[in-house]
Parts: sequence; structure tokens; C-alpha cells
Amino acid sequence: MRGAGPLAVLKLLERGEMYGYELVEALAARTEGVLGMGQSTLYPMLYNLESKGLVHATWKSGGPRERRYYALTGAGRERLASDSAQWQRLTRAMGALGLGGSEATTEIAALREALGFGAEIGGVA
Repeated sequence: MRGAGPLAVLKLLERGEMYGYELVEALAARTEGVLGMGQSTLYPMLYNLESKGLVHATWKSGGPRERRYYALTGAGRERLASDSAQWQRLTRAMGALGLGGSEATTEIAALREALGFGAEIGGVA
């Protein structure tokens, strides 16, 4: 779904800074592969988020090589709050249309929980 990837990245960064490969692994693991993406998809997304002022990147050493760590900016936190509210409205609306059958509702709830939004959908946990 359009916009789910950037929102998921912002949500993961809400917990603290992460480097690119760490984000790839976290997206795949925490969403059971639903939002899994390769580095060739993630890095352009991170550069886009950085150009919009939503994340800030810093090079750090501490291991075999330097890594570029990404963190939310104030604008990124504001966007996360706005997009999270919009995501919640969307899931309620889809449920109201009957697109939240028990299997779909369970999957959406699990995805929401994995990303840290809470499992509640349309007022129902």
C-alpha cells in the first residue's frame, strides 16, 4: 500500500536511531515479511525522507566499518503523528466496508502491533 513503507520506517526510527541494514532486518522480522524490502528500495526511501527533513543521517564508526545511522527529526515526528492518525482512519474505513474479515483483521492487527501502533482496529481490539 502506498505510503506504508515510509510510515513503517518513521515508526521504527521513533524508538531510536538505526542504520540501513538494521532497518531492512527490522522491517522483515517485525512485520513477518509483509513490509520486507531490500536495500535497493530502502536507501532511496531514506534519502527521500532525509531530503524532506524527516530524518537526519550521521556517519558513525564502531565495528568493521562506518555506518550511516538515521534518526527522526522534529518534522519527522510530526509527520509520523499525522500519518499514524491517517493510517488509523484508513483501517477503520476499510473495516467498515467489510474488508476486514477475520483473517484480514487479524493480519492488520498483527502488523499494527508489530510496528508499535497497537492492535486496535476500528475501536475493536
